[in-house]
Amino acid sequence: MGAEGVARSGPLAGVRVIELAHVMAGPVCGRMLADMGADVIKVERVPDGDDSRRDTIASGTDEGDSHAFMMMNRNKRGIAVNLKTQGGKTVLERLLSDADVVIEKYRHDTMEKLGFGYEGLHNRYPRLVYCAVSGFGRTGPYAERGGFDLIAQGMSGLMSFTGEGPGRPPVKVGSPVTDITAGILATMGILAALHSRTQTGTGQMVDTSLYEAGITLTYWHSAICFATGDNPGALGSAHPLNAPYQAYETADGWINVGAANQANWLRMVSVMGAEDLGRDPRFADNGKRMDNKAALDEALVPIFKTRNSEEWLKAFEEAGFPAGPIRSVREMHQDPQTLARDMVTEVEHSRFGTLNTVGFPVKFTDTPVDISRGAPIYGENTREILAEHGFNDEETRRFIDEGAVIAAHHDLEAAQS
Repeated sequence: MGAEGVARSGPLAGVRVIELAHVMAGPVCGRMLADMGADVIKVERVPDGDDSRRDTIASGTDEGDSHAFMMMNRNKRGIAVNLKTQGGKTVLERLLSDADVVIEKYRHDTMEKLGFGYEGLHNRYPRLVYCAVSGFGRTGPYAERGGFDLIAQGMSGLMSFTGEGPGRPPVKVGSPVTDITAGILATMGILAALHSRTQTGTGQMVDTSLYEAGITLTYWHSAICFATGDNPGALGSAHPLNAPYQAYETADGWINVGAANQANWLRMVSVMGAEDLGRDPRFADNGKRMDNKAALDEALVPIFKTRNSEEWLKAFEEAGFPAGPIRSVREMHQDPQTLARDMVTEVEHSRFGTLNTVGFPVKFTDTPVDISRGAPIYGENTREILAEHGFNDEETRRFIDEGAVIAAHHDLEAAQS
């Protein structure tokens, strides 16, 4: 694995990753690897760094570092490198020389133009796993296009079945799901490539995209299209294959109910005191309920409005029927299950102190993750990383003076004055 750096714990301790990515998909991948113990060195552009540092939504600081950036880049170390300079290229070459993984999210041939394309790096460092995350992948007619979550959601089909229903405007999934899913797919690919390397001794290219992430999220709907030739449309909160499996309005809000099989359907109508619906031939099985969905909703909607959400949820829980509230993000943060699973936790930031962050979604019995390092301020670890890679103080000072690297904010301010 990679050279010795900052000691980390977790299942990927000892793996060194160079992250050449910004905003979302690549940093999601880097964050997941860092949470699992990899030493992830985030290489940011000069002079502006990762664009997400300046996200206006929930910036929360006077220093320009947004909470969005801090959410995506915890547990990483940061170095700012100007790859348009020879000194910057020298620095990156040295970083890559003892790395296990490089993650990049540049346009199609940018890395090749800089001298760090896959073929060249594979020849120089055959054990290096090279992960490219892009809008549409590195092959095919769209390979040279840039990628954004909104565009990927539309082109992958996701927006054709997300929304209220026929005749309504197209709606994207509220979360940037193709960015996040592409980051997860990249993580999966990197781990598989590292495992393969233990057998072959060589790394390989891992290539995934926002577009493919969006397609991956169409499994159910693609299955329906393959089987019927029809395009599944938007159903609001309803399910294309099961009913009733959706949100219903109560006397004081909304709840989700999941009668996804016959046993749960009969359990639900029993709790509701509507056993007659369980005997109604229109609703005798899931297929008939789907065929008569409008009539099913017409029968259920007024019943749900007779009791408030808490009453329904308590009754359903006692009967062992799957149902749940529709929570806000803040309510989710405060939910006892969220807290019990450490999905809201704290991390110490070098400038802003203790910050809340979302936890890691996988638990390990023997190698637990350690969320202990806040996202780096711009160029925070430049000197430290250069020293680890054999550059002496004089070389580091020269790199800073010529603008090849930036070390922390005070050097950025001096360089721009």
